[in-house]
Amino acid sequence: MKGQILNRMTPYFFMAPAGIIMAIALIYPLGYMMYGSLLDWNPSQSIGEAEFVGLKNYVTLFYDPAFRESLGVTLTFAFFVVIAEMIIGVGLALLLDRNIRGMSVLRTLFILPMMIAPVVVGLMWRYMYHPSIGIFNRGLDAVGLEKVDWLGQNALLSVILADIWQWTPFIFILSLAALQSLPQSALEASRIDGATGWQQIIYIKLPMMLPILIVTALLRLIDAFKVLEVILVMTEGGPGLSTEILALRISRTATEFRELGVAAAMSNYLLILLMILTVSMFAFTRWQERRATRLAAAIQEDA
Repeated sequence: MKGQILNRMTPYFFMAPAGIIMAIALIYPLGYMMYGSLLDWNPSQSIGEAEFVGLKNYVTLFYDPAFRESLGVTLTFAFFVVIAEMIIGVGLALLLDRNIRGMSVLRTLFILPMMIAPVVVGLMWRYMYHPSIGIFNRGLDAVGLEKVDWLGQNALLSVILADIWQWTPFIFILSLAALQSLPQSALEASRIDGATGWQQIIYIKLPMMLPILIVTALLRLIDAFKVLEVILVMTEGGPGLSTEILALRISRTATEFRELGVAAAMSNYLLILLMILTVSMFAFTRWQERRATRLAAAIQEDA
């Protein structure tokens, strides 16, 4: 009896160190932030000296037009960068999923933008967007077109383009790996049945890649909500609040406005939003898997 109990408890003994580290590194800071969001707290106080205000910070943010505008900018930025990066990245993977001489060199070139520090990316694109000496306006001027105010009226579009340039390779690499791991038997069977290249992509490759594509999109979506350095260097959130995403708003609230409790509440709003998106995407993945299982069972019954 004791041996059986010991055998059942053995996995938990091995998991205990990881659980302790997880509690210290994740759960404690998260609880600290949640508690701080209930306080009227500034950097000159310790958390124990701050006044407890309950949900006041959350209610204040809910009716704060600047916070709502930052939330709208964040949603717009995340939506467009993830959609564009998925379309371009998956498209490139489908295009280059073949034996091409120099493919290893192409892959290295594609992942170079990911390897550049975000601050450097921001500086690089800021100079390229410069109204007089930037490469884009110089190119427009060379062909007789009117110069564009990239970091003014088109600031949000400009930072979206910079993010697409930097992170499309991430989608490309994962999509290409997913394509090359597909079972060749299914593709060969479709060729024998007379499927064209487009039919293979639409009915075989993309459906079989869908679970990986969903996880990839989720990773990029989470990262898009947290982007900070590139926008900070390129526009500092301006002009006005046109490029001030939530991460930048949180940083300013904590450092410039010295409202740690409000910044913590803002962080929790962002966390809740990301959790909703994550659960929704995983629920969609599970629904797709159950649907695929039912279809496979129906095909076997018909056979």
